[in-house]
Amino acid sequence: MPQLNPTPWFFILFLSWLTFLIILPSKIMEHSFTMEPTTQSVEKPNPEPLNWPWP
Repeated sequence: MPQLNPTPWFFILFLSWLTFLIILPSKIMEHSFTMEPTTQSVEKPNPEPLNWPWP
């Protein structure tokens, strides 16, 4: 039964992990986001009271 032979599957597993551990982290770290986070201001806005025209 050929599926019990571990030789080709071990090589495929090894190449997969090699790709995940060496090539992909550098690609992920070079990624730049389109929307950079901005800092929020510390002061709270002072809300003005609403003047409702009551009938």
